[in-house]
Amino acid sequence: MTTDTALPEKLQSIVDLFRSAPKPLRLQALLEYSKKLPPLPDKYAEHPEFMQPVPECASPFFLVTEPKGDGVEMFFKVPEEAPTVRGYAGILAEGLSGASREEILNIPDQFYMDMGLSELITPMRLRGMGAILMRLKNEVRQGDTAQN
Repeated sequence: MTTDTALPEKLQSIVDLFRSAPKPLRLQALLEYSKKLPPLPDKYAEHPEFMQPVPECASPFFLVTEPKGDGVEMFFKVPEEAPTVRGYAGILAEGLSGASREEILNIPDQFYMDMGLSELITPMRLRGMGAILMRLKNEVRQGDTAQN
């Protein structure tokens, strides 16, 4: 289990919601987050080559971050045909909105295991979720390096 203090407040609220929900509601909530994933801005929709792939993910998954104050703005490209992975991207987008770069870098690598998702999705998809978070952290680190 992760410690509650390691997660940004919004993300902790989402983790708590999933953790306390019965199994069927967890899957439904994950699917709802897939619908909440914001659309890509035109600059990335028209130029996906600017996004970083996450090849460890079974579904085609791309991400990019942009500095925003002391945090980052993040964008994800995930096909609608991959609703569970898209739902995870929606959770990250909402849960990390407004988080500082330091808060993102301090998120436990397997925080999503506290959400009870291992009962809902395959181990391969769970590994993909871990890879997505690692790529996101790498993007944040690279942004920090580029700013210095």
